[in-house]
Amino acid sequence: MRTGFAALALSAALAACSSSASDGAAAGVAATEPARHPVSGLQVIPLTVIHEGKRHRFRVEIAGNPYEQAKGLMFRTEMGADEGMLFPMKPPRNASFWMKNTVIPLDIIFVGQDRRIINIAADAVPYSEENLESQGLAAAVLELNGGRAAELGIGPGDKVEW
Repeated sequence: MRTGFAALALSAALAACSSSASDGAAAGVAATEPARHPVSGLQVIPLTVIHEGKRHRFRVEIAGNPYEQAKGLMFRTEMGADEGMLFPMKPPRNASFWMKNTVIPLDIIFVGQDRRIINIAADAVPYSEENLESQGLAAAVLELNGGRAAELGIGPGDKVEW
């Protein structure tokens, strides 16, 4: 009887340990899960633009695959002042964007292979099908609210970190 009790106690202790371990593992997994945007479901990362020594911080959604890049910010009706979307270009290429089905005006910022801003298509007009192009090979394109780059003094040559 005592052996049965000891075995039962040992089982309970092991179960408690294993439950704590799995809870800890689950917490560790949850802690390493990337942040997701509540509307798009895309991963959100920090991004910084450095202009004349001043660091402007943003939280940007990553449009990482062709489907996400084709959709971009289409149909979105709002975006926070320090939010945006980043389109990594792998491999770097001459990039061309338009505003078809895009409701809010955007600053489309073309970022070169050295992670410096090449050029900006400022205040892109909602719904426009005009091609807005990079002036060189772009490693990424950053979209911010229209007028935000000018408001912060962000321009060609500024460094972008993500």
